[in-house]
Amino acid sequence: KNYGRAVYECLRGGLDFTKDDENVNSQPFMRWRDRFVFCAEAINKAQAETGEIKGHYLNATAGTCEEMIKRAVFARELGVPIVMHDYLTGGFTANTSLAHYCR
Repeated sequence: KNYGRAVYECLRGGLDFTKDDENVNSQPFMRWRDRFVFCAEAINKAQAETGEIKGHYLNATAGTCEEMIKRAVFARELGVPIVMHDYLTGGFTANTSLAHYCR
């Protein structure tokens, strides 16, 4: 929740976009699904209050391409159109797989 609040405050304060760090994927203290939900809420709240389009790059990096696509699907279901992944961690094939899915 604190992470989502920080995203909201940045977006509400005037930033157009925020992003997850490359190392933020799904640690025990901040699971990816919870982070995605809290960030989606932050985006929606900031957009409603400012009347501006806001965004957040959700880090979909995962141990397998299948898990990464699952995270991208969940982001889309939440209405968050931007995902990212760490290609050095995930690899070039994972990068291509995510790009094909997102297109």
